[in-house]
Amino acid sequence: MNTRFLDACRCRPVDRTPVWLMRQAGRYLPEYRRVRSACSFLELCKTPELAVEVTLQPVDILGVDAAILFSDILIPIEPMGMRLDFVPGPVFEEPVRSLADVEQLRVPAMEESVPFVLETIRQLRRELEGRVPLIGFGGAPFTLACYMVEGKGSKDFGSIKKMMYAAPEIYAALMDKVSTALIAYLKAQIAAGAQAIQVFDTWGGILAPSDYQRYVLPYTARVIAGLGSEVPVIHFVKGAGAMLELVKRAGGDVVGLDWHVGLAAARDVLGPGVAVQGNLDPTVLYGPKSLIEAEVKRILDENNGRPGHIFNLGHGILPDVPPENAVHMVECVHRLSSLPSKGGGLNNSFSPRVGEGDKGASD
Repeated sequence: MNTRFLDACRCRPVDRTPVWLMRQAGRYLPEYRRVRSACSFLELCKTPELAVEVTLQPVDILGVDAAILFSDILIPIEPMGMRLDFVPGPVFEEPVRSLADVEQLRVPAMEESVPFVLETIRQLRRELEGRVPLIGFGGAPFTLACYMVEGKGSKDFGSIKKMMYAAPEIYAALMDKVSTALIAYLKAQIAAGAQAIQVFDTWGGILAPSDYQRYVLPYTARVIAGLGSEVPVIHFVKGAGAMLELVKRAGGDVVGLDWHVGLAAARDVLGPGVAVQGNLDPTVLYGPKSLIEAEVKRILDENNGRPGHIFNLGHGILPDVPPENAVHMVECVHRLSSLPSKGGGLNNSFSPRVGEGDKGASD
């Protein structure tokens, strides 16, 4: 098997920089659109044979170094007792607003509640055997709570912030229940065969660092610690460039970076024992191939050959990106990072992984 992704997660030497894309199974691929045209988004998520098919598409087409389970971060919230729909974005018709609403939420048994997710993982492990590792994932507690309280995406997140500040006991009860369910969900993915887990905190960056430390960090740290050390954990907080020290304290083997922070500066803050993932601006893939190659080289140069770098976009690939540009990006990462030069250098200088006590107070 191509293990360079898993090796990079652990800051081990690799022959060239591994690369995969967030949202790599998606609408930019004609092959995905063909499958999606015959079913709804939720049907696609809940039908293992179809979810397996679209998960494998970018592995075959792009030549990436890891597959990521095709699903949605809100899938485990539905069996907690909230009706989920996509119109086209996610909508909860009856959002959580009171303590009674929180008390009505269940912590479901995941094997019974989301068997389609676990069956998809089991089928993918058989299909991917001897090829590349499989990444499972879930939303971080705060991001999940944002959708549950707002009812949908938001411009100002007024409802979740109102709960945080004006009804902290309701907020704490909700975050505690979501964290408990999320640990069970991600552990079930690991038991089914996921070889790494990414925790997506899409909305963690909407908060001031002091609020992130108070209202988010304890719950994310609890989830990451609850997963143990069996598989590497990637922690991605969009918009967190100004509070990477706090993100590091949440734990995890890899910190995902968006494009608003320089990779070299981020590595200096995080230290040699923490791997990083990122961080090309997704819109660069609209540009000519010469620009894509130059930007790939710039990021590899910023890493400067340090072990523990996984190349990725700073967020999900956009739906109208030409697929050939994504293929070109992957090819550039592999080619340039294989050169024995500063521009990607072989990541062959071993740096020992930090001890468990160094990963954050909550571990």
